[in-house]
Amino acid sequence: MSDLGVAVVIEDDDDMRNLLQAVLLQAGFEVHSATSGREGVEVVRDKHANIVTLDIGLPDIDGFEVLRRIRQFSNAYVMMLTGRTEEPDLLTALHAGADDYITKPFRPREVRARIGAMMRRPRHHPSGQEPPAGAPASSTGAERQEGVLQHNGLSLNSKSRTAELAGESLELTRSEFDLLHDLLRAGGEVRSRTELVRVVRGDYYSQDTYISDSDQRAVEVHVGNLRRKLREDPESPRWLQTVRGVGYRLAPDSAARQNGRS
Repeated sequence: MSDLGVAVVIEDDDDMRNLLQAVLLQAGFEVHSATSGREGVEVVRDKHANIVTLDIGLPDIDGFEVLRRIRQFSNAYVMMLTGRTEEPDLLTALHAGADDYITKPFRPREVRARIGAMMRRPRHHPSGQEPPAGAPASSTGAERQEGVLQHNGLSLNSKSRTAELAGESLELTRSEFDLLHDLLRAGGEVRSRTELVRVVRGDYYSQDTYISDSDQRAVEVHVGNLRRKLREDPESPRWLQTVRGVGYRLAPDSAARQNGRS
């Protein structure tokens, strides 16, 4: 196996598949491919893929169903590819657990840059085998103890990339974990949608990179998925508050709210 690990290309178009294989080989991956969705699921399973490029339009089952099946056993990075630009495709992909998406035609350099940015950000490992490099910044409002942020019964460990709510493990995607971590570290300060796009996209989106409406909509989808997993009450949020026209912030802690009422 190469240093970067295993990449799987799931693509039925010969030219596109060969192009993606070449990009990933040049990047340093061991590359395998599949021409159909069902075959792709098995290749990802058998080869223990670290990263997957997945076309939405496949001859047997569509890419969304392939992604759903992959997510049942793998936390590999998944980049969805589509020739369509409709927003519902983006939202469906993110709801299903994709880490990134790109529309065709694309530049090979862009694919490689996005993959590189994803691989520099640690994945979610429930057992904590791969802690991220570096310690988290200090926070206000969320307690920090040896890399652990706590707020209203929610506990997030940046070293093991695990999260628990009232002692129960939360299964978060990489993007969901990174967003939640950033909001906890902000300690109640408002984080704009543009800032949160850069949290999700990582190094690929520099300060001068154009942030599209779709990028910001993707953040809204991730936050919506987080709220669902946290079983957030929209009328009285305990963790994530929407700041209209701007972005999101951490809700006040329970003790502070109780003191405010007394």
